[in-house]
Amino acid sequence: MRRNRVGSSAVEVTELSFGSAGIGNLFHEVDPAQAAAAVDAAWDAGVRYFDTAPHYGLGLSERRLGEALRHRPRDAYVVSTKVGRVLDPLPAGAPAPDDGLSEGFAVRATHRRRWDFSADGVRRSIEDSLERLGLDRVDIAYLHDPDDHAEAAFRTAYPALEKLRAEGVVGAIGAGMNQTAMLTRFLRDTDVDTVLCAGRYTLLDQSALAELLPEAAARGRSVVIGGVFNSGLLADPRPGATYDYAAAPITLLDRALRIKAVTEAHGVPLRAAALRYPLAHPAVASVLVGTRSPDEMHDAADLLSREIPDAVWDDLRAEGLLPEDPLDEDGR
Repeated sequence: MRRNRVGSSAVEVTELSFGSAGIGNLFHEVDPAQAAAAVDAAWDAGVRYFDTAPHYGLGLSERRLGEALRHRPRDAYVVSTKVGRVLDPLPAGAPAPDDGLSEGFAVRATHRRRWDFSADGVRRSIEDSLERLGLDRVDIAYLHDPDDHAEAAFRTAYPALEKLRAEGVVGAIGAGMNQTAMLTRFLRDTDVDTVLCAGRYTLLDQSALAELLPEAAARGRSVVIGGVFNSGLLADPRPGATYDYAAAPITLLDRALRIKAVTEAHGVPLRAAALRYPLAHPAVASVLVGTRSPDEMHDAADLLSREIPDAVWDDLRAEGLLPEDPLDEDGR
């Protein structure tokens, strides 16, 4: 599987990456053996970039990922995790959430998440993550959803990450968000290597084309794209499908169905086009796919390996379903 360098760092990521929120029991429990098998399936498919975070299952994702990778050669894979939420132990006897979930994760609430973008919080978060992962370094560290913490993120958290990079504790640094404006600011105002942008460069939403992707390309930085299915609508467009974790508006459902009709007219599954689309942009280094089972991983790898005729993209543009992209270098 093709690898791409992350900015000017020494870190290289595979074009398909493993999002491990699912193996942290996102929405429902995942059997430990299934979680390990999902990581093994990713490895067998050639995936060598694995993303996690303390937030995912109160550290469960990090622990499971670290255990599944423990017998692999350390220099053969890349792990990214995130800072900005630290995990504090709950007092004995503290009540569990009423719905049995901890911020969307089906785990016992032994800890609480606390926003912390201070320098000490960043360092503590990385140290705790390394312990859970069983590693001595993290390849990429992202500031995690700093939307409501911009001042602290730029003033204290980012410099702390820069220092950890200089110390060799992390190989590359960046920020991960569901919006483009602040990520663009990180590219312009800091020396991040990469940003992780979820849901904003897909077949349904190309808002990252306005500023984020041109800025990254101009500065030699990398972008990792998550949420390529926009939480479900581009995986299976039908009444009741979700878009950005809410019921999809009828106008977006109609657009998704029109895109599906074009791709399938060329014998291309919609999901294959959704996975491949971001990778044609020169700034995009990897597409991150959330995975919780071997079957899901095999499916994603198979879809990404499919050849997609140029006529698919040409027809989507002719139908007004995709914009013209001046930075598109390969005639997508």
